[in-house]
Amino acid sequence: MGRAFEYRKASKMKRWGAMSKLFPKLGKIITMAAKEGSSDPDMNAKLRTAILNAKAENMPKDNIDAAIKRASAKDTASMLEVNFEGKAPHGVLIFIECMTDNNTRTVANVKNILTKHAGELLTNGSLEFMFDRKALVEFDMKEDMDIEELELELIDAGLEEIEAEDGEVLVTADYTSFGTLNEAIEGMGIEIKKANLERMANSPISITEEQQADIDKILERLEDDEDVQKVFTNLS
Repeated sequence: MGRAFEYRKASKMKRWGAMSKLFPKLGKIITMAAKEGSSDPDMNAKLRTAILNAKAENMPKDNIDAAIKRASAKDTASMLEVNFEGKAPHGVLIFIECMTDNNTRTVANVKNILTKHAGELLTNGSLEFMFDRKALVEFDMKEDMDIEELELELIDAGLEEIEAEDGEVLVTADYTSFGTLNEAIEGMGIEIKKANLERMANSPISITEEQQADIDKILERLEDDEDVQKVFTNLS
């Protein structure tokens, strides 16, 4: 299996943790998508994708509806997406995506977590070239699906790789093809389960189990922070 499939499987097992952490993070994504465009999913592809991903994680409909309504609330006016880049022990690089209504608080929290665990916050842009940004789209494999035919039909939509395993299909493309790829798949009558933008290290490294324990402490603290949406590393 390819790098994207293995990355997605690892992320699926590890990311977010308990539902008490997951739903607020998914809610923020829905709110931002609705704030940036229409509150009608049929008219807003970004919102439609956010709702799709939330449903894939069994987020209740009431939570989804509340997140959409929150887009028009006054306290969401200052909500923005920010990224941070950091260096951890053992040569591990960390890319952190956040969504916050108080950037000063978020910067302080992220910096504090890194420095308390022998890491450091880097200047934004330092790690951009170390990660490839990819669009990953996942859907169920149907009996009548022909992977080679799907590949041919989706090449014009930006497809780079298509893989099937355990009844699931994962399509990978450059992040700039995220929208066109989703539209092409939906246009073929295929129901998308998940669609995300991920950052994958272009030169992944391996570390020992003991070193991994050090890194896990940092990742857990970061993922516990309410403003942190996703954390990516250069670990293989």
